[in-house]
Amino acid sequence: MRSLALVRVAYVLLATCLLALSALAEVQRDPTVIHEVKHDVSLPLSVMAKNAPPPKPGMVEIREHESRKHVYSTSNAPDPVIQTEVLPQVGTTDLLDFDAINGTQGGAIPPDTNGSVGSTQYVLITNFDYAVYDKTTGNAILNPTRINVIWSGFGGQCEADNGGDPIVLWDKIAQRWLVEQLEYSQAPDLVCVAVSTSADATGSYNRYSFSFSQGLPDYPKISVWPDAYYLSVNRGGSLGLACALDRLSMLAGNTASMICFNSSPSDFSFLASDLDGSTLPPTGAPSHWLELGKNNSSLKEFEFHVDFANPKNSTFTGPNTITVPTFTLACLGACIHQPSPGALLAGLGDRLMYRLAYRNFGDHEAMVVAQSVKPGNGSTADAATRWYELRVTPPGSVWTLYQAGTLQDKKISVWMASAAMDKMGNMALGASAVSATRLKPSIGYTGRTAADPLNKLESPKLVAKGTGVQTTTGRWGDYSSMSIDPSDDCTFWYAQEYYKANGENWITHLHSFKFNNCN
Repeated sequence: MRSLALVRVAYVLLATCLLALSALAEVQRDPTVIHEVKHDVSLPLSVMAKNAPPPKPGMVEIREHESRKHVYSTSNAPDPVIQTEVLPQVGTTDLLDFDAINGTQGGAIPPDTNGSVGSTQYVLITNFDYAVYDKTTGNAILNPTRINVIWSGFGGQCEADNGGDPIVLWDKIAQRWLVEQLEYSQAPDLVCVAVSTSADATGSYNRYSFSFSQGLPDYPKISVWPDAYYLSVNRGGSLGLACALDRLSMLAGNTASMICFNSSPSDFSFLASDLDGSTLPPTGAPSHWLELGKNNSSLKEFEFHVDFANPKNSTFTGPNTITVPTFTLACLGACIHQPSPGALLAGLGDRLMYRLAYRNFGDHEAMVVAQSVKPGNGSTADAATRWYELRVTPPGSVWTLYQAGTLQDKKISVWMASAAMDKMGNMALGASAVSATRLKPSIGYTGRTAADPLNKLESPKLVAKGTGVQTTTGRWGDYSSMSIDPSDDCTFWYAQEYYKANGENWITHLHSFKFNNCN
């Protein structure tokens, strides 16, 4: 009886804390409802690709849209979680490993490399191309094809142009593919979204376009949640905007709308929780949104509850301020050195890196994410990677920091990372690596098992060593992609760019692996 009483007291205290936090958080109501411009169903992509005209030769440099200065400070601050211990090399088994889309095929620089793994296929998307691979053999099922071919016959900008910042995701619940990219070549600015009608990425798609009227929907990032596809954009290049797309209607090919909340001027580059694993979030759970905090020792978390039947019931609540170890932002512009004759590369230190990978373990929920930071004492590199694991225990309570660390090298910059977790709670983190003299842009990964000491990563593996540098622009693909195979919930797939020769002909590389304790 005493134990039961203690449990009851604990839950009363938890409820009291939740009420206190909710009282401090702002609850936004009365969202903007954006109705689709148009929707239809496509022919199979395999057919449209055969009939598509050949792409124009040459490579386009993707325009960097101006954004308002929104960060608090880039000044140095001590980092208390720099990892100085050297653990054994990451205990993984490497699987498929191959080069994929390159700059000559993609037609744009930087590539903004992103990919996802489904039941039988791996889909890779870059500025401006889309390719499909057999995930068992690595053989190409659909060779690099312009993304706008997916919208052949749709009309307007979605069919005519490729605006960039593309994302492809595997909807694990519905066994479908989700594709989006922005368009801004003419008014109005659009986000084009397509949902496959089957598990085959070369089949037909339910296609949609949504208008943002005024204000470029820059840097769009989309995620999968049971009640919606959640989309974040930096409206006008700066102001963070949170939107929910009617997932169930889009899966059915029906008319769909988008429900959006404007944020405050300090909000920028939200990431919404993206579901991994076979265990769904608690019933009715809101989507979780994360961004950098108002100082260099915090993150801000928000909760998006959407109601498409009655949009006025939708709410965007927050922030829940999460205290994290102090960090110093990596450079906002181009500051990362390559060996000569390489250009300085962009650090994108002003945002969290895609994805915000979510998983429900039953007794707790977890999210992992990374950002680029400035190295601390003991390093002359230009960038390092800070990573976080956030948890709620029990599920449905308040998110707090569970662990965090900073991965840095004495001379090698490590940045543009992406993280995810497998069903065992092992975390993998892939990133780009480069130094001014020792290493040309390369690709590596590291990780930790659930049994490793908290806040520590095992020693990394290099999977694609660069033999060339980027010479013509300071832009480096604005994000990379770590995804988890839904078939075994163990195998990680990492996609990132590197160079084999000096110039602008980047090469994307896919590498799959799994931890030895996951079966």
